[in-house]
Amino acid sequence: MTLFEDTELFSSGKAGKKIFDLPDTDLMLVDNFIEKEASDCYYHTFLNHTQWKEYQMEIFDKTVTAPRMIAWYEDKDNAGANQDGPDWTPELLSIRKKVEAETGLAFNAVLLNLYRNGKDGVAWHSDHTDNSGPNPIIASVSFGETRMFRLRHKTRKDIQQVEIPLHHGSFLLMAGTTNSFWQHQVPKTAKDILPRINLTFRRVSRSK
Repeated sequence: MTLFEDTELFSSGKAGKKIFDLPDTDLMLVDNFIEKEASDCYYHTFLNHTQWKEYQMEIFDKTVTAPRMIAWYEDKDNAGANQDGPDWTPELLSIRKKVEAETGLAFNAVLLNLYRNGKDGVAWHSDHTDNSGPNPIIASVSFGETRMFRLRHKTRKDIQQVEIPLHHGSFLLMAGTTNSFWQHQVPKTAKDILPRINLTFRRVSRSK
């Protein structure tokens, strides 16, 4: 998979660090979390050297191919981890170290998502809680094309939807009860856009 070299098209964002004042959530955005030159390098490395794969998901009792591609990395010493899964790359380890320094938390797995164009996205959902508990902490780092990240409260219709543009090199932390009270999505778009790569670091703990 190849791409133009025009990474100057990617906006790094200028919001700095922002903590959102919203009920039932702990939500923090850091624009330019990873500086532009490093973000460009990470983007091209992940895009061209990750073993991306399609995956199947269930929607309304039907099995469909998800409109994005994924890759999964996890510490091999985690209970139930796939011992034949890929080893963490130096790039992933470097970003994980930076995320852990920012949050003061340890992460043992990461899901990479590739949104190839505007036809790829993710519908409204809350993250699965099987292996991460009812209130998982999700630390998200984005590279490439800016995509809109939307949130909506599950029960309070008086709260407007929240839209957060996730720029090249940005970091978004969802913690606290965010997953219990809010859903999120990355909507599709008819615009002609370049790929986006999103890393979501997680704390996986399976019952033995």
